[in-house]
Amino acid sequence: MLKAKNAASGSPTRRRVLIAGAGIGLTTVTACARDAEPPEDARGPGFHGLRQAGVTTPRQATVLLLSYDLDPGLRGAAGARALKAVFGAWTDALARTTGSDASRAARLTATVGIGPGLPARLGLRAPAALRDLPPFPGDRLDPAGSGGDVLVQLCADSTDSTEATGETLTRLAGDALHARWRQDGFLPPASDGGAPRDLLGFRDGPAGLTPEECERWVWSGNATCLVVRRVHLRIEDFARLAEHRQEEIVGRRRSTGGPLDGGPGSVAAGSVAAGSAGAGLPSGTARDAHGAPVRSHARAVDPALDGGARMLRRAYSYADSPTDQGLLFLAFMRDPALFARVQRRMAAQDELSGFMEARGSAVAHVLPGARPGRPLGADLLG
Repeated sequence: MLKAKNAASGSPTRRRVLIAGAGIGLTTVTACARDAEPPEDARGPGFHGLRQAGVTTPRQATVLLLSYDLDPGLRGAAGARALKAVFGAWTDALARTTGSDASRAARLTATVGIGPGLPARLGLRAPAALRDLPPFPGDRLDPAGSGGDVLVQLCADSTDSTEATGETLTRLAGDALHARWRQDGFLPPASDGGAPRDLLGFRDGPAGLTPEECERWVWSGNATCLVVRRVHLRIEDFARLAEHRQEEIVGRRRSTGGPLDGGPGSVAAGSVAAGSAGAGLPSGTARDAHGAPVRSHARAVDPALDGGARMLRRAYSYADSPTDQGLLFLAFMRDPALFARVQRRMAAQDELSGFMEARGSAVAHVLPGARPGRPLGADLLG
């Protein structure tokens, strides 16, 4: 089982990463969110609400992902009853925990989803968009650190909050759910007060989704899908490149996160304008409308190539050891097929892919929120 190192601010591993990453970093895979919690009448008090928190919630400083498998002896109606009992206990515990003064101060959120294989084992109809991701070129996935029947995302500004909550959920799962893997992540602090930088040194997120875009591209009713990818980065190799070469590969300015043509950082990459010369690029270099080379990361993930479809990112960095550091990619969307299309383009044309290697992967259907008298999973399990 994959067991990640603690990413608390005082850990030796994280101190090394922050020192090493002060002048280098990684790009985003799609625009991150400008989101806020839904209004009180939609969220409800504390943990209860039509939709779960932790999706459009502004990113907290740390994340802890927990993956569980349903006990192999539990199938069909018996498995559904066992899982219903666990979700009921989790709902009660999370309502108490997230409502405490300490958890509110830490901005603790908990988000629960189910994996693609679970509905069939319980004899239930799977949500239409819930399916395993296909294999992608360049992946080197650890089966013990991928997948799972139940996935929990815990986010807070304190690792004490996420760790304590994770221990409570695992204890309440009893014999019905067995821990499969866990992974923690963190946001490197922004020394200049701007957007956080990833471990390659680039601003994490040039653009955001409006509430209207979230309704169109992220939410399906009160549910959504979560794609998780643990992406190892070749940080030292990327750091050896000249800054202008790093910018060509990423497709954005390292100093500002803005487009290579000098436009504002909030402008998303536009349509392709092949054959024209980009600002700061060799004459004749094919680029898109904002100066990104056609083999750049920004070009490969351009929403214009998917009819404007977007995913909402809440990415973090991770540091499992001095030799294994990278991106903990978390993205919410209506259908993971969007991620699959983007990932295939990245494998085919994105030069940044040469510095990245996916080692963990999971997909989950994020359940509708809990309401008084209707715990998590009520819509699925009855």
